[in-house]
Amino acid sequence: MKYQPIDNSLFIENRNKFKNYLKPNSLAVFVSNDIMPTNADGSMGFKQNSDLFYLTGVDQEDTILVIFPENKDPRHREILFIKETSELIAIWEGAKLNKEQASKVSGIESVYWHHEFDKIMKAFFYGAENIYLNNNEHTRAGIETETAQARFNKAIMLKFPLHKVERSAPIMHRIRAIKSTMEIDLIQQACDITEKGFRRLLPFVKPGVWEYEIEAELIHEFIKNRSAGFAYGPIIASGFNACVLHYTDNNKQCKDGDVILLDVAAEYANYASDMTRCIPANGKFSKRQKEVYNAVLRVKDGATKLLLPGQTFEKYNKAVGELMTEELLQLGLIKQDEVKAQNPNWPVYKKYFMHGTSHFLGLDVHDVGFFNEPIQAGMIFTVEPGIYIREESLGIRLENNVLITTNGQIDLMQHIPIIAEEIEELMNTK
Repeated sequence: MKYQPIDNSLFIENRNKFKNYLKPNSLAVFVSNDIMPTNADGSMGFKQNSDLFYLTGVDQEDTILVIFPENKDPRHREILFIKETSELIAIWEGAKLNKEQASKVSGIESVYWHHEFDKIMKAFFYGAENIYLNNNEHTRAGIETETAQARFNKAIMLKFPLHKVERSAPIMHRIRAIKSTMEIDLIQQACDITEKGFRRLLPFVKPGVWEYEIEAELIHEFIKNRSAGFAYGPIIASGFNACVLHYTDNNKQCKDGDVILLDVAAEYANYASDMTRCIPANGKFSKRQKEVYNAVLRVKDGATKLLLPGQTFEKYNKAVGELMTEELLQLGLIKQDEVKAQNPNWPVYKKYFMHGTSHFLGLDVHDVGFFNEPIQAGMIFTVEPGIYIREESLGIRLENNVLITTNGQIDLMQHIPIIAEEIEELMNTK
C-alpha cells in the first residue's frame, strides 16, 4: 500500500465499539470484496470492503473476520482468515500478508489461512445463537453484481438454517458515522493532499487546456503524496459541462471565458476527501460569474454554521433552501411571486440547485450514517451548495469537508483557496 502503516489500536477500538451492540451469544462475520474482472485475464484492481477495513486494517482480498465475544475459547473471540501466501504469488503478484504481519496490522492474535475457514468455524457457528451477517445497505446503492459478501451470506444461511440471522449494517452505520481522532487525522491527510493538487493546478490552467490535462496534473500530485488516487471519479467540467452534475468525460477543451468546475479529491489510506472548486479558465472571473460564485460561497458559509450537534437534516435542508432562495432572488434568477406560489415539495430554488447540500464522509465518499437522526459531534459532512444556470453555460459548486464538534465546526479544508480573488491571484502568479 502507498500509505503509511496505521496504528492497530484504531481497529481494536473499532471492533470493541461493534461488540457493544451485539446480542448475547452472537457471532459476526465480515468478508472482503472480490477482485472484479475486466476482459481476458484483466482485473479492475482491488478495493477493500469498507466495513472489513474499518474493523481490521487488512487491505487485501480473500479475508474473513470473525467476532465471537462469548466464545468459550478466549483465543478465538476474534479470528482473522487471510489468503495463504506462497513463493509463486510473491513472484507474480507480490507477497501477501503472512500471519504475523496480519496480526500486527489488525491487532488480532488468532490468524488462519482462508481455506481453513469451514474446518475451524463449524463448531463455533453451532455454539452461537445469533449470526450477524453484513451487507451493503447504503440507501443509494444499486448493485446488480453478486458480491463476495452476498455469496457468503447465502452459503451461511443454507448451512445453518436454524440460527437467528441478524444484520451488521445498522451497527456499522452507527459506529462509522462518529469518527475517532485517528480517523479524523487520516481524512485530514486526504484533504491536505487534495490541497496540494489544487495549488499545483492553479498556475497551470490557461485557455486551451484540455479537461483531461487538468486531471493528469491532479493525479500526479495525489500519487506523489501517497494517495492511491482520486477518492471518486473526478469531475472536470468546463463551460456548459458544469451544469451536468455527474459529468466525468473530462474530454473537452477549456475555452477563454469558461468557468471550470472541479469536483476532485484525493483518498488516503482508504479514507476519502471531497472538494469542489470553480476557477476561470483565463484566470479572471467576469462580473456575472463572480456574482454567482459569491452567492454560492455565502450559502456554503451559512450552511456550515448550521451544522451543529442536535440539528436535524429536515431543519438544516429547509434553512439552506431559504439561504439559496434569497441569493437566487438577488441574482434575478427567480421572482418573489414564484416563491410565494411554489410547491413546498419542490421549492422554486430547486430549478437552479437541485441536489442535496451535505452527506456523510469517511471510508466512502458517500459514507454511511442515519439522516433521520440528529447530527452528533464527531461526524464529518460535506457542505456543497451549487447554482447551475444552463442558459448561461455556468455552473458553480463549492464544497468543503466539515467536522462537527461539541461547540461548532472545524473546516478540514479551511486552508484550500476558495475566495475568488485569491484564486485569481494564484492563477496569475508566474
